[in-house]
Amino acid sequence: MLTWRGDEGVNRLEQVRLNVNGARVKAYGRIIAAAHGDQEAFSCSYELVTNDAGVTKRLSIHLVRADGESQIGITRDEENKWLVRAGGEMIRSDFDGAEDVDVALSPMFNALPIRRHRLAGGTGSVEVPVLYVYLPSSRIEPATLTYTAGPDSITVDSPVANSALTVDENGFVIDYPGLATRV
Repeated sequence: MLTWRGDEGVNRLEQVRLNVNGARVKAYGRIIAAAHGDQEAFSCSYELVTNDAGVTKRLSIHLVRADGESQIGITRDEENKWLVRAGGEMIRSDFDGAEDVDVALSPMFNALPIRRHRLAGGTGSVEVPVLYVYLPSSRIEPATLTYTAGPDSITVDSPVANSALTVDENGFVIDYPGLATRV
């Protein structure tokens, strides 16, 4: 089990139970956030399953907000197309070559490309096209994240932040300045 708390002034927690076997990851997590600035309070539970290479196969999200609940289902098929079910709609697309899924406000999802590209303790840079899930709006868009490994941290450039992450030896985030710290 890993737990992160939001940075100072942000009342948010994420906890995830992980089952890791080589590069394969199964994650069952929850993000709980109090209202803060323009962001409404919400709760998001998720279930993630990757393949043996650590690439997302399936992500299910249950989002609860004051105005109701919604479900998001994201699945990758054998042809590397994504099937996204959200808001009563279904879309099948490659989403600009998305290789993975990232969820805003979650440090856990950064571990997927960090582990797959062996950036923890390494060097180099990689651009990762993703399906980016914004919380709490549940908007889903293609985006590109850039990860650059350095001697003490991994810099990530994402649609919402540019930050230097500290990770453990397994590639899971310890500190994501501006977002969360593991407790």
